[in-house]
Amino acid sequence: MAKERIEMERGLVRLCIEAATDSKGTVEKWRRQRRTLERMPFHLAQSLLSRLFHRRLVSPSLLEVFQHSIEDIDLKGESFVDAEWMAYLGAFRHLRTLNIADCRGITNSALWSITGMTSLKELDLSRCSKITDAAIEHLVSIPNLTKLCISETGMTTDAITRLSSLKNLCFLDLGGLPVTDLALSSLQVLKKLEYLDLWGSKISNKGVSVLKMFPNLSFLNIAWTNVTKLPNLPFVTCLNMSRCTIESIFEGRSEVKAPLSKLLVPGATFIDVHEAFSYLDASQLSFLDISGSLIVDFRFLFNMDGLEYLDLSFSKMDDNLIEQIASFLVNLRDLNLGNTRVSSRGIANLPGNVPNLKNLSLSHTAVDDVALSYISMIPSLRVINLSNTNIKGFTYFRGHDRDRILSLTALQSLDHLESLNLEDTLVRDEALHPLRVLRELDHLALKSDFLSDMSLHILSYFPKLKSVGIQGSVLSNDGLLSFKPPAMLQMLDIRECWLLTGDAIVAFCKKYPSINVRHELVQVPSADPNVGDGSPPLRGATRATQSRIKRGKLPRASSGFHKENFIDQRIKYSREQLLELQFLGLSLPDANGWFPDPPKL
Repeated sequence: MAKERIEMERGLVRLCIEAATDSKGTVEKWRRQRRTLERMPFHLAQSLLSRLFHRRLVSPSLLEVFQHSIEDIDLKGESFVDAEWMAYLGAFRHLRTLNIADCRGITNSALWSITGMTSLKELDLSRCSKITDAAIEHLVSIPNLTKLCISETGMTTDAITRLSSLKNLCFLDLGGLPVTDLALSSLQVLKKLEYLDLWGSKISNKGVSVLKMFPNLSFLNIAWTNVTKLPNLPFVTCLNMSRCTIESIFEGRSEVKAPLSKLLVPGATFIDVHEAFSYLDASQLSFLDISGSLIVDFRFLFNMDGLEYLDLSFSKMDDNLIEQIASFLVNLRDLNLGNTRVSSRGIANLPGNVPNLKNLSLSHTAVDDVALSYISMIPSLRVINLSNTNIKGFTYFRGHDRDRILSLTALQSLDHLESLNLEDTLVRDEALHPLRVLRELDHLALKSDFLSDMSLHILSYFPKLKSVGIQGSVLSNDGLLSFKPPAMLQMLDIRECWLLTGDAIVAFCKKYPSINVRHELVQVPSADPNVGDGSPPLRGATRATQSRIKRGKLPRASSGFHKENFIDQRIKYSREQLLELQFLGLSLPDANGWFPDPPKL
């Protein structure tokens, strides 16, 4: 009973918040009740304000209503945030975190409003390009800051050295700034620092020696720098040296080796890969991203029996190499072999060697339908990416053309499969039938001009689908409007389905308002119901064209249309001609799959 009461209360709160954010008029009615709002619990005020932001119903003056009841504000990427907004935010008595990253309107003077704010603990100014050294006076006046992000701003080393006065900093992001050895040395007084991001800085091998003076440092990012070797840092658990030329990691013999658990070195060049890894306690490593590497000798993986995540995409990995390392990957949960030389022969080495594997990516590889039989022998799989591969969805029994076998049937043994990506493969409509058995599948990504209305019909029978992509397919208006979505469907991606018209898509959206439809001709509806009629507005056409679509009737397909007789005639037209066909409301293909002659453009 207690649990039911809690759920009921949550439901009532949600309904109240939805009612309070229904429109601008609704907001104006309750905003006058300032005393009531001042007594509102933090978590309820936070939910209400978040909903208002989502519906674009917040103005700077409305913020004043929340100044006693809000602790966290996230305005990342909002171009409208400027000095006026900051003036109201500066009056928030309990503001603890403020994220205004990517806000182009934030200037040095705009930060004056938060000068000396004792409640503020976390501030993110990343990529606010108008922030320069002149802002440092405002920042160092905030005494209790524990997290500061100023990456890719206009600050120089002069401002960076001033940060040494913020003794409570635990998290400091200086990515993309010209941090020099001298500037880094000035920060060694920050003894509480746990997270330090220095990507793209000007530090050198000599300068990184000062990192030993940060006793609590657990995260370090020195990607895109000239650092080639690091001293032993016994507390670092996560290290990023992407795009670096690496001689050694944590060089020096020491009884206490760094408990490194996560290492990211995508695109890095190793002078001697075995020497570089020799100073690590390899058994502690659980996450390794070595994508884009030119390494051809992967024997250093033999001692990493604790690996759970391994990214080898865009590397020299091939069938022979996967055979060498497969038996050492017993604890692996995530494996990315995308854009490698691995084929179905190499995948044959995975069954039995990776009993805990949950996520497997083979995108942009030469694997074909033969690999499906091997994949089916890894029962723990939950996510499979087979996009841009040679998967067709069928094989031939004993080489006889007439004895076709639906190869995706092999995946029916994967009882836990939740996500499957078959984009840009050669899979056709009928090949999808076996996937209906996958009771846990909630995400399916398809993208192919071999697919048609029949695929939509088949997808109706997938019980738990929440997200479906069927991009670039030959879908008709009638096919979309007759589609009966699975009960749990939340998102339908039909981008690049050029034969669909705006009218048909709008009609579908009205029929199934809870489904987020993605297509070039529709956009997210206005958050304010007082604007327009609530229908997803058309996009990608002139106003005259939109008006013509709205006035016209939905084109109807011939009742004799059959998939087996369909021949895709879109190749006769350019992309621009197809769009013009849409906007003129032309008929769909006839029973023989032919389109009317293109208009004279």
